[in-house]
Amino acid sequence: MRVVIAGAGLGGLCLAHGLCRDGVDVVVLERHPTRDSRPAGYGIHLNADGLRALHACLPGENWARLIETSAPAPDIVRFHDQDLRVLAERDHTGTPANTDPVTRRRAVNRDALRDALLLGCDDVIRWGTSFDRFEYTGDGVRVYSADGRAIDADLLVGADGANSRLREQRLPDLRRQDLGIVNVAGRVRLTPELASALPAMLIDGAVNNVVPARPGWMFLSTWDAGAETRYVVWAWAADRSTYPGDLGSTDLLELVRDRTATWAPPLRRIIAETDPATVAAIPLKTMPELPRWAPTAVTLLGDAIHTMTPMAGIGANTALRDAGTLRRHLAGDGGVPGYEDEMRGYANAALALSTRNARGAATTSRLPRHAFRTVLRLAEALPPVKQRMFPVS
Repeated sequence: MRVVIAGAGLGGLCLAHGLCRDGVDVVVLERHPTRDSRPAGYGIHLNADGLRALHACLPGENWARLIETSAPAPDIVRFHDQDLRVLAERDHTGTPANTDPVTRRRAVNRDALRDALLLGCDDVIRWGTSFDRFEYTGDGVRVYSADGRAIDADLLVGADGANSRLREQRLPDLRRQDLGIVNVAGRVRLTPELASALPAMLIDGAVNNVVPARPGWMFLSTWDAGAETRYVVWAWAADRSTYPGDLGSTDLLELVRDRTATWAPPLRRIIAETDPATVAAIPLKTMPELPRWAPTAVTLLGDAIHTMTPMAGIGANTALRDAGTLRRHLAGDGGVPGYEDEMRGYANAALALSTRNARGAATTSRLPRHAFRTVLRLAEALPPVKQRMFPVS
């Protein structure tokens, strides 16, 4: 069996390893000219779904590299008001998944994860080779690269990201939706001086959400950038209508400073010490609910099929889960139909969650915001309510 994978991202590389371990002939097409041609990355929290897929697909040496270059991370999500009072805390650190050495939540720099995935892949990746189009043959698919070369395969997998060229041909009516929400994201280096001025709960690796009484929402977490360098990464989410037009990075940072001017001093300091060069506005887009389609010798995974907002923190893990799920079905009796049926189920749940979180964060209505803050306080006060609000998956 020969499988062509379009895209050497996290999901595509994870799948390539898994298929190679099963004796499948794999070719990965990657448009970047070399393995070093990549944008700087932030960190990723690997959850049980992502780690389970990586452990199943990666050879022992790659898995060991991943463990060496990552660290256990607390599975904690906190909700604060603008004065840093805790409204509620969801702590799943002691759950079965987080006491299992394989699936215990880990923090890893995106570049370090990619290096672990690239280890041993030199023979299967064709660098500088962009996917162009495909056509079905009698017993498979013919894949054309942008330079005109053709490869015959039994299966083509689109792992070419949110702007997937392959998806445009395979499912032309499936298009991303602009939610009308903009994240202003930035980062600040966590120097010893800054760390000493911040509460421990902001820099312990947990996910922190600031839910003010007025419109807007802030996400903060710490990320390891390697070489003993850590950053506080933050994002301010708000409805596009609340922004005064197109702004440069300096103006965006000033806007966030103005809107957080009455917040707790530690939060104001993080924004004040942010380098404007790290600030960018990111429009949030998502795929709609995935409909059913007839399976063929062409399928997709990751952002190529279910682009979602970052507001649930599970996009990369869902792509890795796709890789493990597709590998399992190809090795069994499910094949592509079994994979796509299973993938649609968990992907649609993830899409719904991330979209709901994004819309809740950006609402300009005070009533939903007030109600949500009230529910958070109630959950923190009543354990049964908290268990229902933050169930263990």
